[in-house]
Amino acid sequence: MANLRDIRRRISSVKNTAQITKAMQLVAASKMKKAQDQATSGRPYADLMNKVLVNLKEQCDEDSHPLLQEGKGDKELVLLITTDKGLCAGLNSNLIRLTSKQADTNASYVTLGSKGRKAMARVGKDLIADFTIGDPVPFIESRRISQFIIDQFLSGELKSVKVGFTNFINTMTQEAMFETLLPVRAIDLGRDKDFVGMGGDSDPVEVSAGNLGNYGGYIFEPSASHVLDRIVPQYVDYQVYQMILESRASEHSARMVAMKGATDNANQMVKDLTLEYNKARQAAITAELLEITTAMKALE
Repeated sequence: MANLRDIRRRISSVKNTAQITKAMQLVAASKMKKAQDQATSGRPYADLMNKVLVNLKEQCDEDSHPLLQEGKGDKELVLLITTDKGLCAGLNSNLIRLTSKQADTNASYVTLGSKGRKAMARVGKDLIADFTIGDPVPFIESRRISQFIIDQFLSGELKSVKVGFTNFINTMTQEAMFETLLPVRAIDLGRDKDFVGMGGDSDPVEVSAGNLGNYGGYIFEPSASHVLDRIVPQYVDYQVYQMILESRASEHSARMVAMKGATDNANQMVKDLTLEYNKARQAAITAELLEITTAMKALE
């Protein structure tokens, strides 16, 4: 049976670990609530932008804006949104696995988060930029990323831009997703993406000229190109921002759940070790009593 001193040391070590994981759980829970509120509050605007762009796409020619057309290059650019820290279960590994499977073999990468950067560097991918962003996520910082992506797409070397991110569904469930960001297409904009409208009580409403009232037939002032020059980049900016919000909410949720599981496991281990310690202590006491009894009988 294990030495009593060794068991006491193990119990003390596990208790210290449980205190650390409990503290990390509370910190993650606090950040999780803020991140979830930020992600869900942005979904109605993202949904509305999605619907407006679908309707504009139907009213205009693709040649009216370069972001509506497929790029002239032959390479794919992937924005990979991961976490900077670990201890969030399989969140990053699931996303990296999905991205590696669906992205082109010769794709270039822009990463947000050290986990994605290290993973892409480890397998020798073409990493052209890496970004960091604060928490909570400020729109002005995410806009630097989207503007960099737009500039790369307009340079003529790319055919498309895709984004790998983790979609927040609820506290217990997060889903790795790989979505096309550029070129803006009706098939991408028109379908019901999981991160759009999530948390609402009703299904997304189909947009058409009839239910847009007087705005079904658009009149552009001063011209369609001027309007699209403003609204299409703004749409891309907000899509990237919303994807980062979804990823950040997923990160804190996954970390909170993982740390709660670690704390529960540590507490259970303490109980098991305490039981083992009591058994060992009882056995030691019994052995000492037997030795005393035997010695007394030997003296008789």
